[in-house]
Order: sequence, then C-alpha cells, then structure tokens
Amino acid sequence: MENVSVVYLASPLGFAESTRGFMDAIEGLITNCGYIVMNPWRMTDPQQFDITTQNIQKRKQILHEVNMEIAAQNAEAIRECQIVIAVLDGTDVDSGTASEIGFAYALGKRIYGYRGDIRRSGDNDGSVVNLQVQYWIENSGGCIVACLDALRELLIEASKD
Repeated sequence: MENVSVVYLASPLGFAESTRGFMDAIEGLITNCGYIVMNPWRMTDPQQFDITTQNIQKRKQILHEVNMEIAAQNAEAIRECQIVIAVLDGTDVDSGTASEIGFAYALGKRIYGYRGDIRRSGDNDGSVVNLQVQYWIENSGGCIVACLDALRELLIEASKD
C-alpha cells in the first residue's frame, strides 16, 4: 500500500471500562493492517473542560459547548478518513455509532460493520442489525462481519484498492 489510509473507528466502546480493552484490540488490528486509526475516544480529553461548577445552568452550557466541539471533531475526522469501521454490538446499535454510519455513507465512505454479539438485534430475520444501518453499510460497498479475523481480511483486501 503506497499511501496509508485512515480508518475512523465508530463505537460506543469508550463509555465503559469493561469495553475499553476491546477497543484497544480493534485499534491494534487496524494499525497492524497498515492503517492510521482515528478514534473519537482518543481525540478529546474530557479533563480539559471544567464541568465541576455547581451552577446547573452554567454546567449545562459548558456541557453543550463540549458536546458541539466533540461532534464537530468527529465530523471532521469522518470527512478525512477513507474507511469507517463501526462496532455494532449491543441489543441495538449505539445511536452515536448509527449517526456516524449515516454521515459516512452520505459522504461516500466505505463502511464495515463488526458485530460479534450473539444477541438478536435486527428488525426481522432478514437483517443483522437495524435495517437502515445495514443498508448504509452494504450500499457503501462494505459488509457486516462477526469476527475480528474477517475484519482483518476486509482491511487487507481494501488496502489493495
């Protein structure tokens, strides 16, 4: 691969300590396939914002500003990437991840979904996850896989494009 491509990692994995190790594993897999990872969980340090104020209105204002800054950074990162990998685990796809998928599709990005979760999540027997999310992924030229080895193979193949 002559030019290193950038992969945006869309996931809810940063919310819980129990899933951060898996986020590290997926990042490592992407990096080992020769890509640069843009992970929104690593792009903003929440400690940089003073949200300790006891004034509820001021706290809401600060958090709103933080939210807008984070969302704008994520949007820019999606614009800059070539591929989006979306973690689709859970009883339903995380709403933030779903919105990142839709935005990436609208920008013409290829999207790969990873769903290692064995619980049923699709709208019916014809879908793995929410039918609209699956539509965006498959119509981007991507697909949904159920194991990390399959994701690795997709990334290796995509690097040849």
